[in-house]
Amino acid sequence: MTKQGWGYLEKTISLNFNHGYVIDKVNVPSKAGIYIVYVGKYHEEKDTVSLHKLIYIGEAKDVKNRLSKHEKWKKWKRYISEGEILIFSVAGAVSPDRERAECALIYYRKPSTNDECKDEFSYDKTTIKSTGNCKFIKSEFTVERTEKSKT
Repeated sequence: MTKQGWGYLEKTISLNFNHGYVIDKVNVPSKAGIYIVYVGKYHEEKDTVSLHKLIYIGEAKDVKNRLSKHEKWKKWKRYISEGEILIFSVAGAVSPDRERAECALIYYRKPSTNDECKDEFSYDKTTIKSTGNCKFIKSEFTVERTEKSKT
């Protein structure tokens, strides 16, 4: 859904986090998309997870490859307490929506280990509609270009 006029481009992006919560980066899908990194616990007896905190949001052409070589692994592991693990969730997305959606999610949630997009949003009005396994993300929210980004 797009609204154009006078240099204004409003966009709605739908993200379906339908791959389940992944407890091993080896099982993350090898596809373009948005990924969320959580700290939580895996309950083997029930094959379920409990998510405690969202610590990072990223995007990649190949999420599996990106996570296997990510430079923030050491930083993420500092958030893990005894009995906790890193847990991932992935939604397929392609450029340029992937970058815009990532920035909107980061600006809205402000994850502790993200550096970019936390303080300003450089895109026009963007609505994110999320479904599936994406705890701590509202099913729908809208962010608008910040003043810093307008200049």
